[in-house]
Amino acid sequence: MPVRICVFCGSSAGNQPVYIEAAQQLGTALAKAGIGLVYGGAQVGLMGAVADAALAAGGEVIGVIPRHLVERELAHEGLTELREVGSMHERKAMMADLSDGFIALPGGVGTFEELFEIWTWGQLGHHLKPCALFNASGYYDKLIAFLDHAMNEGFMRQAHREMLIVSPDVDSVLAKIHAYEAPKVAKWMGPNQR
Repeated sequence: MPVRICVFCGSSAGNQPVYIEAAQQLGTALAKAGIGLVYGGAQVGLMGAVADAALAAGGEVIGVIPRHLVERELAHEGLTELREVGSMHERKAMMADLSDGFIALPGGVGTFEELFEIWTWGQLGHHLKPCALFNASGYYDKLIAFLDHAMNEGFMRQAHREMLIVSPDVDSVLAKIHAYEAPKVAKWMGPNQR
């Protein structure tokens, strides 16, 4: 069982209450399962919601936040631990080091970038940790369709596409993370391979 899960998510709440509810459900479920939460350290949006829910359920919550965001008074002050770093690059590296798996809730460009980088690291064999999309209310449906398109067009191997767990609810995303086994595939593709 994972000791800690890193959650990537929006610093905004989104336009539908279901997104906040998903963040709260995930934070609560992690804490009740004895799994620590690692996240971006902010008190706003889905980030604040997942952290507050985990804390309210008695969970460990570690935030990792760049100093320039602390200076803008965005840091959550009630966490188990808040680690300040110098840059976004350092933030992602530390979050990855602290975590045994990764879940992306709904979010924007920052969330996409974090997910895609950590998924790429897995594809290249830099880690064997599970990566998942918590597809609350179908938020990621169009992205999932595009990823399938990229695979069908020969820009992604099926084994690499299947590395990304997709689930619409908390229970199944945590079950799939728990059962995850990294694929044994070649790290690099030749001109005639997919």
